[in-house]
Amino acid sequence: YIDRHIATNKTIILLDNSANFRARSIVKQILNGKPYALPRTQLISNVRLLDGTGAPAVASNLRIVEDRISDTGQLQPFPGEPVVDGRGLVLAPGFIDSHSHHERGFQRDPSAISCTNQGITTIVTGQDGESIPVDSLKAMLAMQPVSVNVATYTGHASLREKAMKGDVLRAASTAEVDAMKQLLKEDIEKGSLGLSTGLEYEEGFYSTKQEVISLAKTTAAMGGRYISHIRSEDVNLLSSIEEIIQIGAEARLPVQISHFKIALRSKWGTATGLLARLQQARAAGVNITADVYPYTMWSSTPRVLFPKKDFENEASAAYAARELFDPAASVITHFSANSAYEGKTISQIAIMHNESDPKALIRIVREAGSDGAAIAGASMSEDDVVNFMKWNYSNICSDGADGGHPRGYGAFTRVLGRYVREQKIMPLETAIYKMTGLTAEHLGFTNRGLIARNYFADLVLFDPATVGDWSTMTDSKELSAGIEMVWVNGQLVYQQQQATPARPGRFIAHE
Repeated sequence: YIDRHIATNKTIILLDNSANFRARSIVKQILNGKPYALPRTQLISNVRLLDGTGAPAVASNLRIVEDRISDTGQLQPFPGEPVVDGRGLVLAPGFIDSHSHHERGFQRDPSAISCTNQGITTIVTGQDGESIPVDSLKAMLAMQPVSVNVATYTGHASLREKAMKGDVLRAASTAEVDAMKQLLKEDIEKGSLGLSTGLEYEEGFYSTKQEVISLAKTTAAMGGRYISHIRSEDVNLLSSIEEIIQIGAEARLPVQISHFKIALRSKWGTATGLLARLQQARAAGVNITADVYPYTMWSSTPRVLFPKKDFENEASAAYAARELFDPAASVITHFSANSAYEGKTISQIAIMHNESDPKALIRIVREAGSDGAAIAGASMSEDDVVNFMKWNYSNICSDGADGGHPRGYGAFTRVLGRYVREQKIMPLETAIYKMTGLTAEHLGFTNRGLIARNYFADLVLFDPATVGDWSTMTDSKELSAGIEMVWVNGQLVYQQQQATPARPGRFIAHE
C-alpha cells in the first residue's frame, strides 16, 4: 500500500501479510493529522493451549488485540505490553453453557460469578419454553451490563401465554398458532436462536405435536434451531424421543434434547439403546444432538412427578416415589408458601406431618399452589449420565441458576475434576471440545468456541490438577477450585476466586 501526500512531500509504504487493516487506518490518520489510538493488546504466555477442536494441548503464547484473538505461537511481548504468565496451565476457549437459567440472578449479581467461577463465558437462555423477548433482554443488558455473553431461544410456552391470553391448558386453535408463528418470526429476526419447548410442563404439555411442528417449520424458514425439554424424561421417554426426531425430520432443522436423562428407575441402564436410536435418526438425515449435565439429580417443580397431571392421586404419588425419584434423597430447594420445607427431603417433610412419602408429595404440590416450589430430585443412574456425556454429539451444559442446585456453580468444573481427572471417562481435550467447539457448532456460533485468529477472546485459564467443583446441596454457591483467570471479549472478569469490575458481556444474536 502506497500513500503519497504531494503537498507535504510525504510518502508512506506499508507492507502487510495479514488480513488486519488496522495499521492502514492508523497510517492514514497520522498523515492527515487526525487523532489516533493504538489498539489495546495483551499477551498470555507460557500456556498449554487447548483450542476447542479436540486436538491435544500445545505449548504456546496467545495475543489478544482489543476483543479478539490475534495470534498464537512463540510470540514475544511488544514494548510495554501487559503480559500474563500462564505458568504452564491450560488455556482454553471460554465455556459455552447451552442450557442456562443464570440470567435470573443478573440483577442481583451482574458479575455472574456463578458462571465465571466454573469457566463459563457465554450462556444460552430462553430454555424449557420460557423466554424474555429479545427486545426486553437487550434492554435489560443495556441497563445492567454483565460479565458474560448472553444468547437466547424463544420459548414456546411464552408464545402460548401471549397468543392464547393465558388459557394454555389446552391445544391452540389455528388462529392462535398463526399468532405464535408471527411472534416467533419477529423474535428470531431480532436475534433469537430459534424455538425452545418445555413439553413436560403444563404450559406446553397440552400442545399438539402438529402445533410444535408448525412452529418448528417457521423456525427452519428463518434459519433457526430447536431445543427441547422433551414431553417426558421418564414414563413416556421413548415416545418423547420419537416426537423430537419427527419434529426434526418434518421441519428440517437441527434439534437438540435438553439435559438428556433417564429419570425412570426401571429404565436405568438403557442409555446405550437410546443413543443407538439417535444415531439411526442422524443416519437418516436428522441433525439431532443433546446436552448433558454431570449430576444424578435434576431440579424442577415437583409437579413433574405427576406425568398424568393428577396431582391429588395417591396411587400416582406412590408410583412417583417408587419409580421417578427417591423421597429420602430429594430436597426442596424453594418453597414460597412455607420456608420451613426448604432444605428438607420429602421424607423429612413427611415425618414433620406424620404421613407417608406419597402423601407428603401431594401436600407439597397442593400447598405450593401458584407461588411455586422447586425440588432437586434424585432419580438418575450415574452410568447413564456418563454414557450420555460420552456420546459424540452431546455437549456439556449446566441447566443451572444462581443457587438452589449445585450445578449452578459447579457443572463444568465437576466434569473436569470428577469425570476427566478422577474417572478418566474421556481425555481432557475431548471434554473441552464438548464445552466449547462442539457447543458452538450446536448453537450456530461462528466466531466463538475456538482459539483461532479473529475469534472473540473468550478464554479460561485453569489448572487441570486441581480444577473441580465444591458446590453441594447444602452449600450450592461454593466456588470452584482451579479456575485461575477468565476473559470475556478480551477483558479479565474473574481471577483467584474473585470477580473483577469489568462487565464486557454482549448479546449474541442469531447469525
